[in-house]
Amino acid sequence: MSTLPPCPKCNSEYTYEDGQMLVCPECAHEWSATESVDAAGDSDKVIKDSVGNTLQDGDTVTVIKDLKVKGSSLVVKVGTKVKNIRLCDGDHDIDCKIDGIGAMKLKSEFVKKV
Repeated sequence: MSTLPPCPKCNSEYTYEDGQMLVCPECAHEWSATESVDAAGDSDKVIKDSVGNTLQDGDTVTVIKDLKVKGSSLVVKVGTKVKNIRLCDGDHDIDCKIDGIGAMKLKSEFVKKV
């Protein structure tokens, strides 16, 4: 009997050890054995602002640094208030709509919770 956890991606029970990593032969997903202890996944990822406050969907934040908008001459100024943010995965972890600019993605390190 195997005591190895099932694959977190496809839930296959045929996982095996390869050195320090666990491998799924069905979907080729590899993860570390310490990750399997935290089987909660990425959905429990905590996103914090520049000061360390935990952010949640629907929060209001303030921009703490002038941010140039790629592909245009627009700039998001310091102190711009952004309402009703949505958290997402990736490098830019805040999805929002800024008045006068439109839909944008921001990094949490450049905002502060109000």
